[in-house]
Amino acid sequence: MFLFLLIVFIVVPAVEIALFIWTGGHIGLWSVLLLIILTGILGTMVVRHEGLETIRKAQLAMQQGEVPRDQLLDGILILIGAILLITPGFFTDAVGFLIVFPLSRKPFKKLLTYYILKKIKDGSITFRRF
Repeated sequence: MFLFLLIVFIVVPAVEIALFIWTGGHIGLWSVLLLIILTGILGTMVVRHEGLETIRKAQLAMQQGEVPRDQLLDGILILIGAILLITPGFFTDAVGFLIVFPLSRKPFKKLLTYYILKKIKDGSITFRRF
C-alpha cells in the first residue's frame, strides 16, 4: 500500500510536471493550457457517452434476466478513467482515455477482474446473501 501511495502522490505528479515543462518548452505555455482544457472537455464528452452506453447495456442485460457483470466492470473502469481525465496532466489524460475507450479498455478489464478475484480468494472481499 505504501508503494501505491508513493507512486500516486510523488511519482505521478513528478512525471506530470516534467511533461508540462517539456511540452511547454516545445509548444509554449498557452498551448499547454489550451491542451489541458481541450482534453478535459473531450474527456467529459467521451466519459458521458461511454457511461450512458454502459448503463443502457446494463439495463438491457437486466431486462433479459442476466446479471450485468461486464457492464459493472465497465462502469468501474469508466469512473476510474473519468477521475484520471479530470486530473490535470498529459500522462493521467492518456491513461484515462485508454481506460475509457472500449477497444483499449479490455486489458484494464482483465486486470480489474484478476484483482477482484484475488481479493475474493484472499478473503478481503466477501459476499453475503440476504
